[in-house]
Amino acid sequence: MNDRPLIYQLLDNPLSGAEIEERSFSCIDTEAPAHDFSAEEWQVVRRLIHTTADFAMAELIRFSPQAIRSACTALKQGAAIYVDSNMIRSGLSLPRLQQLNRGYSREAILCHVADEDVAEEAKETGLPRSLFAIRKAGKQLDGGIVLIGNAPVALLELNRMAVEENIRPALVIGMPVGFVHVLESKEELMDTGLPYIVLSGRRGGSPLAVAALHALCGIAA
Repeated sequence: MNDRPLIYQLLDNPLSGAEIEERSFSCIDTEAPAHDFSAEEWQVVRRLIHTTADFAMAELIRFSPQAIRSACTALKQGAAIYVDSNMIRSGLSLPRLQQLNRGYSREAILCHVADEDVAEEAKETGLPRSLFAIRKAGKQLDGGIVLIGNAPVALLELNRMAVEENIRPALVIGMPVGFVHVLESKEELMDTGLPYIVLSGRRGGSPLAVAALHALCGIAA
């Protein structure tokens, strides 16, 4: 170890958090391979790369036509936001959302996975809580934005609701992570006709779903 701890390099040449983020994005733009993303799509992709330090995000992400436009319109209108985990709910930036619509609040972000009735149904049936949680949201999902970063079963149920009940969110961010039901839930979503941003393959997670929505907030602002 150096005699002088490395933190002094930062203290001698101060950089704010915003400046570090800007420099990080500059590094991504410089190091990223050639791509065919639109300027708006690249803002989403770049945010996912920034979150993971993994350029593979650019190879995995999929956008449906008009997905970004649909999401931006919904956000400005204060559309309902449904999330499949309280981690996403906690991670979403209220200042970013309220910049687009003052009506957004933490309590207004829908997440039913910890509700007592949902937990009881899951216990009685032996099925995951995520299924009953998104089913409980029902028609509130119409015209809203759905973030799935954890539970592929929630995405499978949403796909069914779209086909059988004509539930039509303005955007589905489909980024469940894992090994069971993950691939097929994403592939099925892309066949439903719903607007989507999907991270194909097994990768995903709540931080990536949050990052995608934050990028959309920046585009809509």
